[in-house]
Amino acid sequence: MRLTINTETDTYEQAIAAVQAAYGKRPAVPVDWPEAPAVEPMPDPQDLGDDVIKDGWSEQMLFQVIAALMPRAREVIRRVVDVGGTATYDSVQQYFAPAIPRSKIGGTLTSVQAVVRRLGPDNRAKLLQRDEQARVYRIDRELLEPFRRAFALADARTDLLRGGPSETVT
Repeated sequence: MRLTINTETDTYEQAIAAVQAAYGKRPAVPVDWPEAPAVEPMPDPQDLGDDVIKDGWSEQMLFQVIAALMPRAREVIRRVVDVGGTATYDSVQQYFAPAIPRSKIGGTLTSVQAVVRRLGPDNRAKLLQRDEQARVYRIDRELLEPFRRAFALADARTDLLRGGPSETVT
């Protein structure tokens, strides 16, 4: 959270009201300060559901995985989610070319399984499945909407993501 108080123009009451608002308290607004800024509380990973969705995954766990991934791996996962949970190797490679060279997509995604082993519901958990014969990446349909909610939180709270805000790759 970032709060700026201008000591040359803001009064003591205005500063206290701004701090209270930043912490979600209803500030006692002085009568001579009618435009007290409304401060929206920052979304929090705890706002996501912790109920098991499928195979032990919850929205909170999905967010933790998203937050721990390297930025490019995060973008590839987002792309698979955005296209409905199944994407061919070729379509992913074409979408990210030249930002992620064709030969590096597999390497970019190696971090996914490592993060899943560390943060997933168990060591055998699968999140991004690779079908070598069909040459597709898959994410279970039951996880798509929870993933979208977790990505929405990640967009709002880039300060919680590994590597900071990810580059937009298009």
